[in-house]
Amino acid sequence: MPGSSSFTTHPEIRDELSAVAEGLRQVTVEIRNGSRSHGSGVIWSADGLIVTNAHVVAGGEPTVELWNGRALPGHVLRHDRARDLAAVRVAARGLPAAVAADPQDLKPGALVLAMGHPFGVKGALSLGVLHSGLSRGRGSRGRWVRADVRLAPGNSGGPLADARGRILGLNTLIADGLAYAIPSPAVARFLATDDERAVLGVVVRPVLLRRHDAIGFLVLEVAAGSGASDAGLTTGDVLTAIDGVPFGDLGALGAALDAAQPGDRLQVEFIRGFERLTREIALRSPPARPRAA
Repeated sequence: MPGSSSFTTHPEIRDELSAVAEGLRQVTVEIRNGSRSHGSGVIWSADGLIVTNAHVVAGGEPTVELWNGRALPGHVLRHDRARDLAAVRVAARGLPAAVAADPQDLKPGALVLAMGHPFGVKGALSLGVLHSGLSRGRGSRGRWVRADVRLAPGNSGGPLADARGRILGLNTLIADGLAYAIPSPAVARFLATDDERAVLGVVVRPVLLRRHDAIGFLVLEVAAGSGASDAGLTTGDVLTAIDGVPFGDLGALGAALDAAQPGDRLQVEFIRGFERLTREIALRSPPARPRAA
């Protein structure tokens, strides 16, 4: 970032940042589907529990590579497609675990670090500043950490951390030049509660619709037998609104589903190619997933 050289010219600061970076590398994993890197994840607990974005594991059961090069098969315990969160388990014990922090405790301008595997570059560190600790969009209960830090494909699911290496959130998206991260408290709530909300039946990734100056959700996968499948949604569609209300921020889709129940029907607007379409979708309960013993 501009002026970042001043951080590295002072030996004590440089050594401290190096130590923080090394700690982040040890709690950051690479998540692959076959030989292709899909993104990053964070070791949330020493018994092999890893958190990442749902779109990172959309291709099925992943391979998880630790900081030391050890590759382990991962099992997706559960995922929340609307909030873009997933929990993955690997058969390992005694792993270095992340320490979470509440981004509300930091002020804009605070130093932040992002760790991940952009374009397959392992353990790449980006340095920047906090733009806003939590942002709330109009009409949405979703809250996001925003930071002026460089991200690229492969950073998704990796940590955004403070200067002490504590995890503020999981990096998810770049919009308007800022990194958006799911706050650590939201990750903790996801892990602590069962997912009984109504679902559309899609795996999505938030995208910035520059031509329309709005947020959309790119459909990466449509579950067979789901409401979305019955309504004819397909991979590549971009969801833009529900019941006539455009998505105001990255949490809008999750907020709309939070307010609904299985069996409700929603009017979903989306873009397919150059067409704007609308379908009525019947929401359903999430499919049961086996849980690890």
